[in-house]
Amino acid sequence: MGTFFLGLAKKIEIMNLGNAIQIIRKHKKISQLELAEKCNISQAALSKIESGFKKPGSNTLDKLCVELDTPKSLLYILAIQDDDVPKNKKNLYDALFPSIKQSILSIVQDD
Repeated sequence: MGTFFLGLAKKIEIMNLGNAIQIIRKHKKISQLELAEKCNISQAALSKIESGFKKPGSNTLDKLCVELDTPKSLLYILAIQDDDVPKNKKNLYDALFPSIKQSILSIVQDD
């Protein structure tokens, strides 16, 4: 996993769950405010999660997955970053991940 830094103004980079949440939220055309309200968190908190400045707690992550209708396992796959991939697997990751990402977005797409 990526590294993380403590402090209010520092980004936390742990597989970038926040980016994965944002990708799915935008793909489903849900506003940040709407998702935050459904999860009973502030829009500011969701913004910090999506931008990588705050790690979602277990309960918040569960609520986000429910509201996004997305299994946590797919969220973790989307959260993988280049830095998480061993150098000897990078070529394989680069070849496969774009297709995997599109497949996940097709799975979570609302009908």
